[in-house]
Amino acid sequence: MSEKVTAPSIRGMKGQRIVCVTAYDAPSARVADEAGVDLVLVGDSVGNVLLGYDSTLPVSLEEMIHHTKAARAGCKRALLVSDMPFGTYQTSPEDAVRSACALVRAGAEAVKLEGAFVDAIAAIVATGIPVMGHVGMTPQSVNAFGGYRVQGRGKQAELVVEAARKVADAGAFCIVLEVIPAVVAERITSEIAVPTIGIGAGPHCDGEVQVFHDIMGLSPGEPYKHTRRFLNGATMMVEAMRQYADAVRSGTFPDEENTF
Repeated sequence: MSEKVTAPSIRGMKGQRIVCVTAYDAPSARVADEAGVDLVLVGDSVGNVLLGYDSTLPVSLEEMIHHTKAARAGCKRALLVSDMPFGTYQTSPEDAVRSACALVRAGAEAVKLEGAFVDAIAAIVATGIPVMGHVGMTPQSVNAFGGYRVQGRGKQAELVVEAARKVADAGAFCIVLEVIPAVVAERITSEIAVPTIGIGAGPHCDGEVQVFHDIMGLSPGEPYKHTRRFLNGATMMVEAMRQYADAVRSGTFPDEENTF
């Protein structure tokens, strides 16, 4: 088995290709871990993907703790990072530290927060907890953006670049770049010393993060532009469920092999 992935080892992978998967429970984290990904992110996108929320904003710290514990059970080698939900770090550095500590107690080995909250990042890092940054399209700011829109176009590019610089300077060991033009992501990747992890940010980042359910074909509807289905999982599962239902209704399952 390969060596355990740590925040310092991820930081040392600048210029390499880093693989990150967002997963929310033990089975999906185990699949990602056994496949050899470098990072498993317990994202607050659990709200959209599993809990039926319209955005990440309703996700609570308690829910993130619950799903962090679940993913921890399946994640052994990869670095387990947990999202800090809306309202748990924007209010004060003290709140940010308390929230980060709660996620670490649940099994996270690092936390991720959105935006250039440099005082919160520095305070968390000072406690000994690694921080992953996140700039560009930050879903917790969806209301301020007026929807899920590409960030960093035109004059906005400098704002995203400057935010990435501030986050790196505050002590983040890597930074997610979400839904920004590829040229902006390439510039950030070349100008900051820590690795960049893209999602909808083009091919020039140091790594990529995608949601387990999206790449496995478990998400409904057409795939988002920034992702790709590597398996038609939902179609396969529906067919398997039909076979199970047919077997029960026809009386061919359970049979003697399944009987004690």
